[in-house]
Amino acid sequence: MVIPVHDVNPARRTPWVTYGLIAANIVVFLFMPWSGRGLVQLCDMQAFLDHYAAVPRELIHHQLPRLVPTGDVGVGAQGPGCVVAPPGYDKSPELSVLTAMFLHGGWLHLLGNMLFLLIFGNNIEDRMGHVRFALFYGVCGLAATYGFALLNADSGEPLIGASGAIAGVLGAYLVLYPKARVWVLVPFLVFLPLRLPAWIVLGFWFALQAVYSSGEGVSDAGTVAYAAHIVGFVAGMLLAWPLRPGTPPPPEPRGLLFGRRARPRHTW
Repeated sequence: MVIPVHDVNPARRTPWVTYGLIAANIVVFLFMPWSGRGLVQLCDMQAFLDHYAAVPRELIHHQLPRLVPTGDVGVGAQGPGCVVAPPGYDKSPELSVLTAMFLHGGWLHLLGNMLFLLIFGNNIEDRMGHVRFALFYGVCGLAATYGFALLNADSGEPLIGASGAIAGVLGAYLVLYPKARVWVLVPFLVFLPLRLPAWIVLGFWFALQAVYSSGEGVSDAGTVAYAAHIVGFVAGMLLAWPLRPGTPPPPEPRGLLFGRRARPRHTW
């Protein structure tokens, strides 16, 4: 997997919505129940996710569980475990799609998503405008979540993360700025810096999601919602397509595609 670090595609205005989304994701992550150890943290996190995460079975069939973890630890006939009881809250499956978009399973999950949003989100917001970009982000996240739920309608596993919405941003970037150059780090003995066209970087990313969603080449295909990435990406492409005719091309950098000479030259 190549790691993007910067794109050569300056925006005309400050991407306040992109910054706000990044800040909101970080703040929500910090307030998630990470305290405790072992079974205590596990039970607390399960109770939190059952309340705020999107669950395919709930979205498609509206089958809310009769018993959910309370966050407490108890000892039963089979030993220690999480205490379950009827939910003490009213959960809206539709609203959980929104709250799940701000939840992440760990620092790497959060930082990876925010890196992609920071690099590619500013130009999409610049092209769409603040309000339309916010709506676009939400629609892509909605499409990704429901798309995954339709493919896994009987699953009771919680679905969390901003990946589906951010995949929509990547799809829009591929449509609007396919020739923009993107600095990436490619792991080859060491991290080799390269400057590649966006269509290669994002096309490779999409191809990996398609391969992983089939269960090939990855051991945790059941824990990562790769199908949601694919649906979000395609939704972003479709929504951005009408904006192609009026989109100004990115600057064409000069120099080689790798090393220091790949930096764009400036004329005065």
